[in-house]
Amino acid sequence: MMQVRRRTLVAVLALAVMAGFALGAYTKGRADLRRAPAPAQSSMVQAPILPVQMPLPSGSFAAVAETIKPAVINVTTVSRSGGLQGRTPFEEFFGEEFFKRFFGETPERIPQRSLGSGVIVDPTGIALTNAHVVERATDIEVITLDGGKHRAKVIGLDKKTDLAVLKLDDGKNNFRFARLGDSDRMQVGDWVIAVGSPFGLQATVTAGIISAKARQIGQGPFDDFLQTDAAINPGNSGGPLVNMRGEVIGINTAIVAGGSGIGFAIPSNMARKIYTELRDKGRVTRGWLGVSIQPLSPDLAREFGVTDARGVLVNEIVADGPAARAGLQRGDVILEFDGKKLDGPGDLQRAVGLFAPDQVAKLKIWRDQSEKTVEVKVGQAPDEREARERQGGRARSLLGLEVRPITPDIAARLNLRSTEGVFVARVEDGSSAAEAGVQRGDVIKQINRQNVRSLADFERLTRDVKEGDRLTVLLQRGLTSLYVAFTVGRG
Repeated sequence: MMQVRRRTLVAVLALAVMAGFALGAYTKGRADLRRAPAPAQSSMVQAPILPVQMPLPSGSFAAVAETIKPAVINVTTVSRSGGLQGRTPFEEFFGEEFFKRFFGETPERIPQRSLGSGVIVDPTGIALTNAHVVERATDIEVITLDGGKHRAKVIGLDKKTDLAVLKLDDGKNNFRFARLGDSDRMQVGDWVIAVGSPFGLQATVTAGIISAKARQIGQGPFDDFLQTDAAINPGNSGGPLVNMRGEVIGINTAIVAGGSGIGFAIPSNMARKIYTELRDKGRVTRGWLGVSIQPLSPDLAREFGVTDARGVLVNEIVADGPAARAGLQRGDVILEFDGKKLDGPGDLQRAVGLFAPDQVAKLKIWRDQSEKTVEVKVGQAPDEREARERQGGRARSLLGLEVRPITPDIAARLNLRSTEGVFVARVEDGSSAAEAGVQRGDVIKQINRQNVRSLADFERLTRDVKEGDRLTVLLQRGLTSLYVAFTVGRG
C-alpha cells in the first residue's frame, strides 16, 4: 500500500512540474504578445474588433418573441379590386407588393381577399397596420394569437405615410398590446425582430439588424424608413419591427422583391404622431411653407456663393403663403428648419410636413452671401384638390393623371436611357386614361404627335385641353412603345 502511495506521489509531482513549465511558457507568451511592438505596416489607426454577441445573455430571441406575439394580429380583408393590367418595369423589378405600396391598387372590379399583419398598441383594441392593406377593404377580420376572430373597422388612414389605425370589436374587449418605442434611439447594427403573417403563416418571427436609417425609397415627401435585413415577405405588411426590449420601433411596410433580404419600416416616432392624429381626429394635419424647392447642386452652390452644397434652393414662392408673409425670396437657400440641418429637399418636406400648423419655426437661410434667420408661422397643408387648383392643374385633373419629372434615380430604376418624358405616378380610377390602358410606371413621350421632353412640355401641351378633346399619347413601357387614344373627360 505504501509503495502505491509513493508511486502516486511521484506521478503527481511530475505532473505538477510539467504543468508549471506549461503555465510559465503560456504566461510568458502572453506577456511577450503584450510587449511585442506592432508591425511597421500597422501604424495606421485600425477600428477596434468587437466580439460578436447574441442580443440576450441566453443567446435567444425567445423572450422578446413571447412578449410581442400576443399583440400581433393577422389581418384579412375583402375588397373590390381588379387584377394588374400588365406588369410595369417598377413591378417587375421590385415585386407586386412594393409596386402597390407606392402607387395603390388597380381599378375596382372583382372582390378579392388579401392578407396583412398589424399590431395592437392599446388595450381597447386600437391597432396599427399599413394603409395599403386596408384602404379598399369592405370587410376586415382580425385573428389574434389565441385564434380568436374579431371584426375591425378603419378609424383613420394616411396614404402619404402608409399608416392605418383599426379598432377591434368597437373597443368592447380588452387585448394584449405592445408599447411604441423610441425609433430615434435605434442605431445601425442594433438587433431587431419582425413579426407577422408572411404568406398567411401567423406569428412568424424573423431576426436581423437595423441596416440603415432615414432611407428614402421614392415613395413621397415623407420617406424616412428604417431598413432591416430581418426577413419580411408578402403578408408581413403592417406588422411590427421590435427592439430587444420588446418595444415596437417600426411598422413593416415595403420590401425589395427577389429574395434580396431588404425591408423597410415606418419609424415608430413618425407612426406615433400619425396614429395619435388619426385616432383623435380621423385625419392628419400637416405643415406647409408655400415654396417650391430643388436640390442645391455643387454648381448652383458656387453660383449662389454657398460654401457647402447642403440645403435646398427656393425657386418659387406661393403668393400670400406662409413663406411669402415671412419674407422668403426666390434664390434663398434654406440651410436649417427649426434647428434641423437640411441636406436636401426631402429633409425639408418631412420636417415641415410633421411640424404642427400655426406654430412658428425658425429658418436659417443663405442670402446675399450671408446667413440670416427668418421666423415663419407654418400654415396648414391644403388638400390635394386645392393644391391642383393653386398650381393650375386643371388639365391634369381632366386627364386623370398625376405625372412627375424623370429624375436620374427614376431613370436608373426604370432602366431608361435618358430623362426625357414624364413619369406616370398615378392614374385615377375610372378615368379615360385608365380605361385606355395608361398605367402607373409608364413614361409619356408624346402628346398628339408632339414630343414631351420635360414636365414643362407636358404642362404646355395639356394646359388648354378641355373636356371632350381627343388625345393620342405615345407611351414607353419597359422596352416597348405603344400609342393610346382617349377622349378627355372626368370618367
